[in-house]
Amino acid sequence: MTPYFVWCKLLLMNKLEKLAEEFLESLQIERGCSPLTIRNYRQYLDRFLNYLSSTLPMVDRPKKINIKMVKKYRMYLANFADEKDLTLSRATQSYYLIGLRSFLRWLNKNDYRSLAPEKIDLPKVDVQSLKFLNREQVERLLGAPRLSSKTGLRNKAILEILFSTGLRVSELVKLNRDQIDLERREFGVIGKGRRPRVVFLSKKAIEWLKKYLNSREDDDKSLFIRYSGKGESMRLTARSVQRIVKKYGQLCRLPIEVTPHVLRHSFATDLLMAGADLRSVQEMLGHKNISTTQIYTHVTDKHLKETHEKYHGTG
Repeated sequence: MTPYFVWCKLLLMNKLEKLAEEFLESLQIERGCSPLTIRNYRQYLDRFLNYLSSTLPMVDRPKKINIKMVKKYRMYLANFADEKDLTLSRATQSYYLIGLRSFLRWLNKNDYRSLAPEKIDLPKVDVQSLKFLNREQVERLLGAPRLSSKTGLRNKAILEILFSTGLRVSELVKLNRDQIDLERREFGVIGKGRRPRVVFLSKKAIEWLKKYLNSREDDDKSLFIRYSGKGESMRLTARSVQRIVKKYGQLCRLPIEVTPHVLRHSFATDLLMAGADLRSVQEMLGHKNISTTQIYTHVTDKHLKETHEKYHGTG
């Protein structure tokens, strides 16, 4: 994009659109957000701004945003359907509203008069949308890789570490060999929002990680590498890890599509069901706010109720 084209584009923008661009820049500069996060926020704000330009073109400044208008936008999201007649789930609608609230919070912080972000309530998401595996299903998944090959050994180590740590897939693929303290069974990561945390490994995960590393004959610094394809870097990509996890979930005929994030959910629910406190789970997951972690309590509360009904006498 040439400087002249950028200048022309900025000239055509209204005040709200220009401020949205400034907000997206702040995500990178001030908050250190990843390109993927910024891309997602851009998608959320673009939908909001496109909605305004097509239905309420007079709303071109922050002070013109009001709760009545936001309610109409929520109705638009709830009734939205694309050219394939696909609608937005309640969870996806929440993401769009979270993006809008973040933008409003930034406007208020920078002294632009606008709607207070706390006036926007998020839709309640059905707890069934929180997908996780129970312990028996996890054991089936972990036992799926064939250990007679280097690829199978690597995949076994990946699955064990994902369940042992609750790592995000982006955190997993960035790991280098020299980061892992095999004796102390721990390592440090810089997670979402540039927040550092210490991650702990189970004895079983360490055992399989050592076996995988001992099978390596290369000098690549990456913890997890690919064994095929071209290019200088041998580092495994996030997409490749997602494919690996999905493949074993399908081989085990598990009732849900298994992703690295499902294993992260499984890690959290497994801890809470075993009696771990919410604050500790928050730290291990790298959540900024405990409210993010609290979604798991709905699942564990349901589990406790089912356990009570199953084992407590009704007579």
